[in-house]
Amino acid sequence: MKTSLKTIITAIGFGSALAISASTMVNAGELTVYTAVEAEDLKKYAARFNEDHPDIKIKWVRDSTGIVTAKLLAEKNNPQADVIWGLAGTSLLLMKGEGMLMPYAPKGVEKLDKKFVDSSKPPSWVGMDAWVAAVCYNTVEGKKAGLVPPKSWKDLTKPMYKGHVIMPNPNSSGTGFLDVSSWLQLFGEEGGWKYMDALHENIARYTHSGSKPCKLAAAGEIPVGISFAFRGAKSKAKGAPLDVIVPEEGIGWEMEATAIVAGTDNEKDAKTLVDWSISKKANEMYNEGYAVVAMPGVAKPVKFFPETILEKMIDNDFENAANNRKRVLAEWAKRYDSKSDPK
Repeated sequence: MKTSLKTIITAIGFGSALAISASTMVNAGELTVYTAVEAEDLKKYAARFNEDHPDIKIKWVRDSTGIVTAKLLAEKNNPQADVIWGLAGTSLLLMKGEGMLMPYAPKGVEKLDKKFVDSSKPPSWVGMDAWVAAVCYNTVEGKKAGLVPPKSWKDLTKPMYKGHVIMPNPNSSGTGFLDVSSWLQLFGEEGGWKYMDALHENIARYTHSGSKPCKLAAAGEIPVGISFAFRGAKSKAKGAPLDVIVPEEGIGWEMEATAIVAGTDNEKDAKTLVDWSISKKANEMYNEGYAVVAMPGVAKPVKFFPETILEKMIDNDFENAANNRKRVLAEWAKRYDSKSDPK
């Protein structure tokens, strides 16, 4: 049987319509989410979200803060992510300045502590939780090495600590960057680099994870791990012989935050996720991993979390940290990268 030209053209037109329809629907119901949230928590985050929104699948792209930030910046002109859920606030401030975020005021944003919300109207990002610097000190290994527990950041530059300290690389780790940024704020530009020069002499190695120094200290592989307080408290609660020390000069802190990537093909689902990410249910979930969360009245006391920690948190200049991030990280790498773990 012969097929008419009209039938062929009609078929081609119908096929094109199907192709266009499929192209339009390819992103519906699935979100590509870039994150630096601890890998073991990602399944929980997706599961809790899917309890309320089972029709939206999350495709995670996870790495340490520095690597995720670099990836997003490299993709500026061809974004691959729909949402950023759980990345350092300083990284999102940097991306806001590059016009990479879609301003959006999620439902219920007025219930959050104002320091966790971008000041622009509407905000380009919203905070989730905060993590705070601390020293994880293994009392057993410290005693074996003849160490005296440190009371200050400057104590860690004493000769007795040579080879006994591990900290995160700030080019990879948000925890590492908040340490470096806080030292430059506490001691000044010149004093901060002078301090890090002295500390470097005692560093055994730099990790690419913010939690790893504390995990290594908890396991007895090193006496001193510069990390964050909640990780230390969590490890101590599991029986590790740790003291979670808050240095007397003050401590840096950073927040995890969320934003919609400008240019997403799935704005509707992206907004749904960001709305959920600031809900009470989400903040209760964050409190399982962080002692400080964005919604007031939600956080419960954490066993072994240092009582003095909130008063020791510095008045962090996030804008300055974001604006100088590239320069500071380049200088740090030039001076100290020789002791970093292989990537």
